[in-house]
Amino acid sequence: MAPIISIRNLTKTYNNGFQALKGIDLDVERGEILALLGPNGAGKTTMISIICGIANPSGGEVLVGGHDVVKDFRATRSMIGLVPQELTTDQFETVWNTVSFSRGLYGKKANPAHIEKVLRDLSLWDKKDNMLRQLSGGMKRRVLIAKALSHEPEILFLDEPTAGVDVTLRKDMWHVVENLRAAGVTIILTTHYIEEAEEIADRVGVINGGELLLVENKASLMAKLGRKQLILELVEPLRELPEAFAGNGLTLAADGNRLVYDFDAENDQNSVAGLLTRLGEHNIHFKDLSTQQSSLEDIFVALVGGAK
Repeated sequence: MAPIISIRNLTKTYNNGFQALKGIDLDVERGEILALLGPNGAGKTTMISIICGIANPSGGEVLVGGHDVVKDFRATRSMIGLVPQELTTDQFETVWNTVSFSRGLYGKKANPAHIEKVLRDLSLWDKKDNMLRQLSGGMKRRVLIAKALSHEPEILFLDEPTAGVDVTLRKDMWHVVENLRAAGVTIILTTHYIEEAEEIADRVGVINGGELLLVENKASLMAKLGRKQLILELVEPLRELPEAFAGNGLTLAADGNRLVYDFDAENDQNSVAGLLTRLGEHNIHFKDLSTQQSSLEDIFVALVGGAK
């Protein structure tokens, strides 16, 4: 099956000469959740704006559902819902009217049952008759999400959807995302909360300096780039690490009570067994051991740091 979004050699250069995007290639499959990670100014929002038809590319091609976003923008925009970073709403309109109006903008027939479901899913039903100026920032964020879902899009872009909002909204948001995934909606999100991407995404893309550093299945990325640590709680503290263990990924904690061993989870299982045997031979005994896996945040920091 053809990808629902296909990007080839996408570039964007502004009038001042700044290159926001440098030859992006990306395919997004139908029904997947793709998380785009990157520091501020990396190019995430620029790429989303081009796909959604808000900005024009300087070069390259973007297809949405097989339609070119420039040449056939009406078809592509009707497939897409966007939750932007900025709170842009009509402050003197009611929640019900602004969400219903958004549906009409896409040429969809009125569907009060669908609007009601969206508002209930986002805990907005009891605010449906309130004017937007009466709502808190978190509630206004919910309204933006409701507007993006009003016309039943096949693709949903979430540009920092939970930035600066409360825990309750985040939970509501991810509950809605899970339901949309189950219904076959393709979701692309950018987030600074890397733990959210780690929990919900199928694939992870990392952008830095206008370049797409990688796009990888989340589990494969964790296995390929993630490191594990073996932590040994010693029976008796050591003053220093014996010279025989220097330079092999083993370090002694400052208090002398713990040894930490960095290893590759896929390829170094035998080395762990060998290390434990060698420690016993040197009369270094431990009373407890545990392992911890590198997080997606550790991997992201390593990738972005290495690309500077």
